[in-house]
Amino acid sequence: MTSHNYNIDEIRSDFPIFQQEIYGKPLTFLDTAASAQKPQKVIDAISACYSNEYANIHRGGYLLSQELTAKYEASRKTVQDHIGAKSHKEVILLRGATEAINLVAQTWGRQNLVEGDEVILSQLEHHSNIVPWQILRDEKNFEIKVSPIDEKGNFLLDEYEKLLSEKTKLVAITHISNALGTITPINEIIKMAHKVGAKVLVDGCQALPHMEVDVVGLDADFYVFSGHKIYGPTGVGVLYGKQELLDVMPPYQGGGDMIRSVTFEKTTFNDLPHKFEAGTPNIVGGIGLSAAIDYIKDVGLQNIHDHEQELLNYGLEKIKEVNGIEMRGQAENMAGILSFTMKSAHPHDIGTILDQDGIAIRTGHHCAQPIMDFMDVPATARASFGLYNTKEDVDRLVDGLHKVNRIFA
Repeated sequence: MTSHNYNIDEIRSDFPIFQQEIYGKPLTFLDTAASAQKPQKVIDAISACYSNEYANIHRGGYLLSQELTAKYEASRKTVQDHIGAKSHKEVILLRGATEAINLVAQTWGRQNLVEGDEVILSQLEHHSNIVPWQILRDEKNFEIKVSPIDEKGNFLLDEYEKLLSEKTKLVAITHISNALGTITPINEIIKMAHKVGAKVLVDGCQALPHMEVDVVGLDADFYVFSGHKIYGPTGVGVLYGKQELLDVMPPYQGGGDMIRSVTFEKTTFNDLPHKFEAGTPNIVGGIGLSAAIDYIKDVGLQNIHDHEQELLNYGLEKIKEVNGIEMRGQAENMAGILSFTMKSAHPHDIGTILDQDGIAIRTGHHCAQPIMDFMDVPATARASFGLYNTKEDVDRLVDGLHKVNRIFA
């Protein structure tokens, strides 16, 4: 059960977007898996930075630049502490998780993967953790293997273990599926990979907003996440990497701040983490990300987890009242996502009808087309929970789905 300290009314009041109506109806936002809403604390931090604190960082000798440089680097330390990294040098601030995965593919992957090697992905992956490896595979001619799931979306650990061999050089896998909510057995996945000498990259975009993550405890070699899914701004994300790996990886992009010195004959590169941070960073994004992390820590990650699990369990029972509903993914270990289809209507029609009642859900393939192919559906409707959602939101969703049936049946 949710902690008695979890005051949902106070939490919702922290998010100004919930003060408005959509088509004259209260906003029921059930698309946090795509991008989370922003608390006033994050909005204020961004506004204050642009209004009173802004300057370019790392290069200026004047006070504004020095102060904002210190604040930006403090944001890196906030991330480090939040994920349990050993050093701030292991925290690379980028433009999103997609860039982080591409960085690893184009640096570590280009440096280490050759013909005859194997990379293991899972059937649960977001396109961002598939396409970069395919691009590199087509150049390097290694093999991609896919670890399967069952019809409920459970990750099949025994089948994964069968794929591992001395040829396996990398396992790139999601912590939580954005399309089905499946929580993968990430500890066991990493341990098994390390036994055969493989490195592991974890896509943590859906995990960081909902649970505590300790990258050292996991022993992940790389861990990535996005700011906008953790109640922070868009255009900022994080690559965590073990320092011994990052030290020997070549730079990803060239430009300002990732250099120590430049002549027309030779460039020497900066130390970690700046070696991978070419150009002016998303300064204000980093400040906003830090504010978002502070916010969820104030609420309490265990409180958030318990609250969302309570909503998930309520939603899984409540949605059974809807005729013709078919759940797509009911893994034994799930995060707060309800992915479904209806016999009476296409997912896009479901989304359109719900929108007229102020209910925002996601419809489509969720950048996870291989899962849709596996389930033999073109798309699903997906309702995903955040820390601000309520059982009343679930009730409105279910009432809306009854309405869909009345219209289309």
